[in-house]
Amino acid sequence: MSAITKQNYRGVYHFSPQQNWMNDPNGLVYFEGEYHLFFQHHPDGMTMGEMHWGHAVSRDLVAWEEMPIALEPDELGMIFSGSAVVDWKNTTGFFEDKPGLVAIFTHHLNRPEGEPPVQYQSIAYSKDNGRTWTKYAGNPVLEHDSFIDFRDPKVFWDKQQSRWVMIVACGQTVCLYHSPDLIHWTFASEFGAGIGSHDGVWECPDLFPLAVDGDKDNTKWVMLVSIGADPAFEEGSRTQYFTGDFDGAVFTPDEASRSIRWVDYGRDNYAGVSWSDLPEEDGRRLFIGWMSNWMYAQQTPTEGFRGSMTIPRELTLETRNGEATLIQKPVKELEAARIPVLSLTNVSVQEINAACASLQLDAYVIEAKLTPGTSAGFRVKAGAKQQTVAGINAQTEELYIDRTASGKSDFHELFPGLHSAKLAASDAANELCIYVDRSSVEMFAGGGQAVITDLIFPEPESASLAAFAEHEEDVFLSLDIYELASSAADGSNQ
Repeated sequence: MSAITKQNYRGVYHFSPQQNWMNDPNGLVYFEGEYHLFFQHHPDGMTMGEMHWGHAVSRDLVAWEEMPIALEPDELGMIFSGSAVVDWKNTTGFFEDKPGLVAIFTHHLNRPEGEPPVQYQSIAYSKDNGRTWTKYAGNPVLEHDSFIDFRDPKVFWDKQQSRWVMIVACGQTVCLYHSPDLIHWTFASEFGAGIGSHDGVWECPDLFPLAVDGDKDNTKWVMLVSIGADPAFEEGSRTQYFTGDFDGAVFTPDEASRSIRWVDYGRDNYAGVSWSDLPEEDGRRLFIGWMSNWMYAQQTPTEGFRGSMTIPRELTLETRNGEATLIQKPVKELEAARIPVLSLTNVSVQEINAACASLQLDAYVIEAKLTPGTSAGFRVKAGAKQQTVAGINAQTEELYIDRTASGKSDFHELFPGLHSAKLAASDAANELCIYVDRSSVEMFAGGGQAVITDLIFPEPESASLAAFAEHEEDVFLSLDIYELASSAADGSNQ
């Protein structure tokens, strides 16, 4: 086997486009056995440009097949972010004998210099499972005369009211609309003034119900809102969430939403939204985000492509410290791609490191259970002068990733750093789940309550793995390491 001479930063089990630029996930919809992932795509360049909707499909959320471009710019403008739904009842009149897909997206039209661009909402439909699309002749279907930022529509069917609902980003708020047919829209309400983080422009909202602690008689609505990067805040772009009630027209936040709550405490999970139209018997709320940050997204040191998605995650609500708290866990489908490497119980750091000494891992998962009250973790993608440190600090009750010495970082001054998440008190606070790929670390603790997603760009020879703990006598109750089979991913992801 010849030595690797050049690092390939394309993830083994993270979706990335075969070529050029990608950002936000769009049009997440499940239909006839396929998960559709549309995405913001510039097919002719390595930075944001003339935006299209790229397209990929998967039957298992692990292997993705990239399809031809779905939506191209036209006389109304570029194709910005949006969503997709199954029109089961043919409310649009676009479909005859069987349901089809409808995409709801933002048209972004640049105007002469000195004038702000125009953003409005348009639709397109597909009768062949998303393979080809026809734009509606009457586009745009929703315009606004005062918001300059008016984009990223997320649409869902409201069963209680038997109508469609749209949540759309409007600068520093979101607006809610409803429609009988996806074509004619009525304003319902506006949300966001005086609540949440306003460190950047509001983008890519989502709104959906989740049962609290699995109790279908106790449901709350969850609103996701991403906020764009502002040079004044070193965190860059990130995503917040609110919980509350929704009556079909107005979202009313609960008391817990008076505090700012983040979906992810790393730097690289942005614009994430959930899949629509999962079968009722599945019952999950599935989510994926763009694994980058507008602070440096257009400078990351990949070659041939730029941009990838997080692993898909299941979202739930669980009561933590008396509050309904958003919980994220890797989708169970990823487990089918695992190849066991190592399984140990009641072991010291020295024993772990002896067992790991010969491992040179590319893409893998670590699952560890620590003795409660232990400060410990792992050095991943480690080499002579590089390492990414991922662990728990028991004193501060925090989960953290330190990518200060993780590899290539000179493309942006704010890329190196340590990112932490507070752990709520729970029995699961000493369990770690870490997904490591060629250029990323995604870390889950507290049973999915604390999550950190960070890009890293290590050299190819930095492939070692080691454990550490604050005290020599500290013992890991269990440790399981799995490779993630590269064959599980489509060839375009290699």
